[in-house]
Amino acid sequence: MEFDFAQLKPQERYKLLTALVVPRPIAWVTTLNRDGSVNAAPFSFFNAMGSDPGVLVISVGNHERARPKDTAANIKRSGFFVVHMVSEALAPAMNLTATEFPEGMSEVEAAGLELTPSAQVPVPRIAQAPAGFECKLHSVLEIGHNRLIIGEVLQAFVHDEFVADAHRLHIKTEALHLIGRMHGRGGYTRTREIFEMPRISLEEWQSRQAEKTP
Repeated sequence: MEFDFAQLKPQERYKLLTALVVPRPIAWVTTLNRDGSVNAAPFSFFNAMGSDPGVLVISVGNHERARPKDTAANIKRSGFFVVHMVSEALAPAMNLTATEFPEGMSEVEAAGLELTPSAQVPVPRIAQAPAGFECKLHSVLEIGHNRLIIGEVLQAFVHDEFVADAHRLHIKTEALHLIGRMHGRGGYTRTREIFEMPRISLEEWQSRQAEKTP
């Protein structure tokens, strides 16, 4: 089957993208509201996009009537945010923070989350999150109705139990039990089943090709 995106409605494009681009990591983002309270919300149009400098990109949509979501408005105003990685144990709390609570009601309190100060940004971290990144806003790129928030990573944090060797920056990734988004409104996946596949050098490939030659 072929699908011409120019002939599809935005929601139809969304269905194809989220069904095929899987799994997607989840950015569980905290920001500061105008009154100083903390907003928490998850986004799965997200990934790391570079390491020199460290760059994360999150796509944050709008509420109805094209009003920016609180996360986007808060980042634009303050210039800072924290991205947390989501473990299986925190999945229910993360899911709850996606609820459209009425204005003035705290997602953090509703989900029973604890906050702790960040090292380099004014936005607090979610204490229970196993790992994450403190970021400052680099820029915002708007393409049609897409709003791409580009953040520069200032600080990474990982709970001690998941660090194998701090000097060599070895992380016990499998032990984090992180989850990702799949298709549909409620589709998620675990990251426990990992397999290794060593990269093949050009010399190795050439050697294998030579062995195949009669």
